[in-house]
Amino acid sequence: MGKNTMRLLCTSLSLTMICWLAEGTLSKTDAKKGATKKLEEKMLHSDKNVQDRGLVVVDPKAKDIILEHRSYCSKIKERHFSGDVLGYITPWNSHGYDIAKIFGNKFTLISPVWLQVKRRGKERFQFTGLHDADKGWMKDVRRTSKNIKIVPRILFDGWTYEDFESVFGSEDEIEELSKNMVLLAKNENFDGFVVEVWSQLGNQKQTELIHLLVHLSEALREAQLKLILVIPPAVAAGTNQPGMFTNKEFNQLASAIDSFSLMTYDYSTPQRPGPNSPLPWVRACVQVLDPDSKWRNKILLGLNFYGMDYSALGASGEPILGSRYIETLKEHKPKIVWDEQIAEHYFEYKKNKGGKHAVFYPTLKSIQLRLELAKELGTGISIWELGQGLDYFYDLL
Repeated sequence: MGKNTMRLLCTSLSLTMICWLAEGTLSKTDAKKGATKKLEEKMLHSDKNVQDRGLVVVDPKAKDIILEHRSYCSKIKERHFSGDVLGYITPWNSHGYDIAKIFGNKFTLISPVWLQVKRRGKERFQFTGLHDADKGWMKDVRRTSKNIKIVPRILFDGWTYEDFESVFGSEDEIEELSKNMVLLAKNENFDGFVVEVWSQLGNQKQTELIHLLVHLSEALREAQLKLILVIPPAVAAGTNQPGMFTNKEFNQLASAIDSFSLMTYDYSTPQRPGPNSPLPWVRACVQVLDPDSKWRNKILLGLNFYGMDYSALGASGEPILGSRYIETLKEHKPKIVWDEQIAEHYFEYKKNKGGKHAVFYPTLKSIQLRLELAKELGTGISIWELGQGLDYFYDLL
């Protein structure tokens, strides 16, 4: 993808993002809508999936989302996406634990956000977060799907620049860290780890970090364990500039790392409100990372199962999860708008004395198009995170 193409992509997406602030209008009836009758929610499962029920559309009605979102297909073992599927789970959002048990057969990798590694001195490492590890839940998930791998995320917590430099400069330290991670996985019955470390050093010490990651991966692989690396987008959001992890770094690591969890979300910000994950940008991130399609099956294209609620007052915004999204639909009954270019839905509403808001939250149609893109590009997917979406989303996997 050339620079001109990337520049055009970013310009057109920027125009799309600001149009709701400049042009969006609210009907005079919005303030009255909260007083109308309570909308129903189906609680029973369906024997048909969301496609067969005609719900994957560009023009969904708020009342239909409210009615259907809990009603997932009872054929929970059916898979519609053949690539790797990684699902993240957070301890502070317990519904994700239930989702992993119910739909375990649709995932190949589950990553509970549990662990941190701290450096306590020369060749001394401490792992924290094990109090969150739930052995009973792990057993239940594996009972649901015999092929699923449980790979907790691990953060390099509290590391200073000097800590990284000390480890980079000592093969003994790298060896000790690798050995400790293998022992932790074996003792706790983990299948490996999702490692999130790349963004901590900015663009510094990349050669040394790659050396460390290759060593960790080799040690884990020797013990039949996996290493998945979290990576930032290859095209920086809102620009035509390369991101912090490009084709160069990808090629140096691709043969060693089992999978790459690509963060193709958080495109917009409160200062630059708009879509979570514009489809042309998602495509560009994969193509820039691996233009020759050599390692596409190792890329896990990131899907957000959360949204963002932006306020026109004070350039503010906050994440919106499934439960509050449904509450907002019930209260305001907005018209849901489809943006063809970014392939996302959004809607507007007005708070009493709070000014105008715009909500970008995934829908069945936006998710389906990203799954189709992943199939076309030959990638897997990663979902942040399982407790944040609507239950009927999982019919699509």
